[in-house]
Amino acid sequence: MDDSPVPAQRTRVDVVDCAKTYRGVAALKTTSLHVEPGEVLALLGPSGCGKTTLLRLIAGLVAPDPGGRIAFNAEDVTTQPIEARGVGMVFQHYALFPQMSVQANIGYGLRIRRVAPAQVRQRVGQLIDLVRLNGLEDRRPAELSGGQRQRVALARAVAVEPRVLLLDEPLTALDAKLKESLRDELADLLRRLHMTAIYVTHDQQEAMAIADRLAVMHAGRIVQVGDPESLYRSPEHPLVAEFLGRVNRIVRSAEDLERGVVRIAGCTLDCPEPLKDQTELLVRPEDVFLQAHTGESPAHAVVVRRVFLGDRLQLHLRADGHDPLICDTAKETPYRSGDRVRVAVAPQQLLPARPTRGEFQ
Repeated sequence: MDDSPVPAQRTRVDVVDCAKTYRGVAALKTTSLHVEPGEVLALLGPSGCGKTTLLRLIAGLVAPDPGGRIAFNAEDVTTQPIEARGVGMVFQHYALFPQMSVQANIGYGLRIRRVAPAQVRQRVGQLIDLVRLNGLEDRRPAELSGGQRQRVALARAVAVEPRVLLLDEPLTALDAKLKESLRDELADLLRRLHMTAIYVTHDQQEAMAIADRLAVMHAGRIVQVGDPESLYRSPEHPLVAEFLGRVNRIVRSAEDLERGVVRIAGCTLDCPEPLKDQTELLVRPEDVFLQAHTGESPAHAVVVRRVFLGDRLQLHLRADGHDPLICDTAKETPYRSGDRVRVAVAPQQLLPARPTRGEFQ
């Protein structure tokens, strides 16, 4: 047993051509995924996209269809049951033992592995310090807050020094305010653990805050893998662009395509070369800029709604020949409902509205 409170478990995970079919229905289509040693990777997507199925395959809770293979550090674990793989799991509802204290819950996995009592006490003490549960060692789960229960579940999962840590929507059961505060705390804790972790969530902000890389999933497939900023700014599929934040959709006419331009609420700009054959383009609300209407600069959009979001304002615009546009701007902006404005968009901020590389990976 390592004396460090956070022994490094830098395991590479390789999922190769894995699929899962239940009674003729493909819950997961043929998928490959590589998780680097020590990184936190999030499986992100809407309900029913296959992310939990993929996590269960990696855990050994279910077996892949014939032909699939899963390896930890090049060791084939495809046929190994969950107890032989050395994985730790944190579930949505934590699954703590209600009759046990905090320290008993954390040390449970060590005791059933017949670790010496002195080592169990040492390891549990280290983890209580790590997850900041000092003074709560003797409390039962019912006496803890949601955030404290989550930390107990995480400490219990890492107590046995798993090769891979798997987290299945661990923040879903928390209210919005607590979820936001624990999101950053969990991100920090996962990095201090230096452990390979795979994190399932449907919450985009949660995934971007916690993970080093995201694997965005849809309809049983991985659509794109990358770091949060790259996926947000350079999506290869509109599903990725639309799932990671809001977008405005810009339809181009036949004349626009022929001229190689994009027209957005009276603003005409040259279309970037890689996007010239796209009949529709996307632009994020924060990339739509507004200018005041003056006699010398005709306005082509009207503010129809002003929404205060605390750290920013969201303006809904009506423009002739376009679907309504959304603009996210600074909270100090002076524009209000009824104001006429000019719209400006930088060409480099335009995104494709159809895949740039096949349908999926």
